[in-house]
Amino acid sequence: MTDNMTENLTENEVTAEQTATQQNDIATADNVMKKKDIDAVAKRQRVVKIFVQIGLYVFLGIMAIIVLFPFYWMLISSVKTVSEYNRTIPTMWPEQFKWDNYAAAFKADGLNLGQLFLNTCIVGIVSTILSLIITVLSAFAFARLEFKGKNILFAALLATMMIPGELFTITNYVTVSDFGWLNTYTVLIVPFLVSVFYIYLLRQNFMQIPNELYLAAKVDGSSDLKYLWKVMIPLAAPTLISITILKMMGSWNSYVWPNLVASDTAHTLITSGLRGHFTTEYGTPDFPAQMAAVVLVTIPLFLVFLFFRKYIMRGVSRSGIKG
Repeated sequence: MTDNMTENLTENEVTAEQTATQQNDIATADNVMKKKDIDAVAKRQRVVKIFVQIGLYVFLGIMAIIVLFPFYWMLISSVKTVSEYNRTIPTMWPEQFKWDNYAAAFKADGLNLGQLFLNTCIVGIVSTILSLIITVLSAFAFARLEFKGKNILFAALLATMMIPGELFTITNYVTVSDFGWLNTYTVLIVPFLVSVFYIYLLRQNFMQIPNELYLAAKVDGSSDLKYLWKVMIPLAAPTLISITILKMMGSWNSYVWPNLVASDTAHTLITSGLRGHFTTEYGTPDFPAQMAAVVLVTIPLFLVFLFFRKYIMRGVSRSGIKG
């Protein structure tokens, strides 16, 4: 009887061990399958990520080519001969480099390139400085000062951004003509000193500065202008640099308004002063020499963007973040 019980217990233990072994084998197999599935999913994700990255870089590369192609065409056209430039089928690379086009840009009949640069610098620098002063004071008033109708006035200013600037051209021309400002530096500077976009941009940056600093300054007896100069302007320096660069670039690239109100040589800007002065000895248009002049005009803006692009990105990104 005892032997039978011992045998039964032994058989039960063997059966239990076999069952446990089978369960362990099944669990191991499940783990192996799960690991294989996880590895397969991870591999597919890596492949998809690689293809997404490749597609992204291909797209960015195509967009970069589209954006840079006009600059490339401007550069190669500036060193072509007139006959090559006028061909029906354009060449993508100059057959003969004519560097004399850059010298011809300074020798064009009736064109004083140095005077055009000087006029543009005067208008750009003066308008940028005055615009900065107006923008800083306006943004500070809308960000920190409390007065009746502030929000309504700010909303009205923002609403004017929806109106195309071309609609004001005739009205502005009649106004400055009545003031006797035609063919003066004043007409090139004053009408565009106020920019609602720059005010909004700087106001958003000022709003990020804790109001407790302003209240503490008022408790210490500091004036609003002193607080603005000592605290807010240094903290908003990236945005101010961005506004300065953008305003200077806008003044440099201005074309329609200067061409409309300043027709004399003494006040002509460089963008409108390059028209109709480049001809060959046969009286035909000398487009390669004109392209060379355009390259010379573009270089200052290119250098400004090259050295200060990080300030533009930083200033705009900071102004778009609240808190």
